[in-house]
Amino acid sequence: MTRAIMFMGTGSDVGKSLIVAGLARAFTNRGLRVQPFKPQNMSNNAAVTADGGEIGRAQALQARAAKVPPSVHMNPVLLKPETTTGAQVIVQGQRQASMTAREYFRSRMKYMGAVLDSFHKVAAVADLVLVEGAGSPGEVNLRNGDLANMGFAEAADLPAILIGDIHRGGVIASIVGTLEILPQADRNRLKAFLINKFHGDPQLFSEGCSFLEARTGAPCVGIVPQFDQARSLPAEDAVALEDVLATSLGGTRISVLRLPRIANFDDLDPLRLEPGVTLTFVQPGEPIPADTRLVVIPGSKSTISDLAAVRREGWDIDLLAHVRRGGMVLGLCGGYQMLGQTVSDPQGLEGEPGSVPGLGLLDVETTLLPDKTLTSVTGIHAASGARLHGYEIHLGATSGADCQRPFAMLEGRPDGAVSVSGQVMGSYLHGCFASDDFRAKFLTSLGIQASELIFEQTIERVLDELAAHLEASLDLELILSLAREL
Repeated sequence: MTRAIMFMGTGSDVGKSLIVAGLARAFTNRGLRVQPFKPQNMSNNAAVTADGGEIGRAQALQARAAKVPPSVHMNPVLLKPETTTGAQVIVQGQRQASMTAREYFRSRMKYMGAVLDSFHKVAAVADLVLVEGAGSPGEVNLRNGDLANMGFAEAADLPAILIGDIHRGGVIASIVGTLEILPQADRNRLKAFLINKFHGDPQLFSEGCSFLEARTGAPCVGIVPQFDQARSLPAEDAVALEDVLATSLGGTRISVLRLPRIANFDDLDPLRLEPGVTLTFVQPGEPIPADTRLVVIPGSKSTISDLAAVRREGWDIDLLAHVRRGGMVLGLCGGYQMLGQTVSDPQGLEGEPGSVPGLGLLDVETTLLPDKTLTSVTGIHAASGARLHGYEIHLGATSGADCQRPFAMLEGRPDGAVSVSGQVMGSYLHGCFASDDFRAKFLTSLGIQASELIFEQTIERVLDELAAHLEASLDLELILSLAREL
């Protein structure tokens, strides 16, 4: 017997992804076969799946929590913003098109078939499917043609639980207000609610829960206290970076440029957990700190426009000064492409066809190509001999003299480039810092004392702690009883 239930939120960033991840681990620990599912996601943090596609990073983490391999069917529609008004559309793991928001909203219902196909594939191998909505069902202006929330819930005939974030304030009004503006048929699908990110004694909100239960006619499945260990888990969206200044004090500074279209910034999570590192995200309008040892230019969903942003912020000048002082630079994926002499887009994949000068810190050139590389890889770091693993997810090919000094050898082939001085490095490899031996040797080469952090074990420990946290806070039996038999 397969059951399924959906989790929606009163808004974005109320903790839907984390709740689903924790419940996936909790129900898996109870012996159920659990599969996560998110019909439509919007994120530039993507993961490569075992079946050769890409999905949102949050669904990959949820799959890990459920102790199953990530699949393209866990997130059949992924929107990867390329501009302020457009995004790349990924369907069942593969790039289909780039569309403006208006174009996508006009045509999105054509993807409902793929969404339902993926849902049924996921359900076929599960005892329980935990479905995550996107944003809020209260966005009634988006209801016609909706794939992400009530439109999918109606198509799959699923009940839902509404998550409210008390940390933001106004949680009572947000839950009541969401229910009030929904059409009756949609409102009937919301069978319960839960309160997330509570600080202090949850008993202090007992009257609030009683009011909500009386006003909505739906039960409260629990009040979840703030889970501070969540900062050790990959964040789904770049909104998590907006208020980040530095993650520790007293360590050697590694600075990361906060690009407008930053992608796969969870590459830096293992460094953030190193006590000898102060990881700083340099926000727009800020200079690169002069005491930085390593500058990282991270991945980008739009290399050329983010390269223009680097110049607009004056970071190109800061980088030249940083290198003159003996500092190190590492470009990952799109950041690697920016470090070269030119970036060419002959087919107009990111905008108007053409070519732009790069930062000139590596003697390489990049041509953007329509075929996307999506692969998990293992290899050896060329400088240290340390084994590493990660994934590639990019458009484009890079070549040039500095490629004769590769950053790594992946499956027997060279990857990336290193400058003659050894100060500037570029690689297409995402996720390499999760490899403990590589991370330790890389930090040592920078003069940074590495810890004994075992990153993958840390993620597993935090997922188990999250599951225990939810077990203590939520009525899991009630949640299970609300799930519909498929």
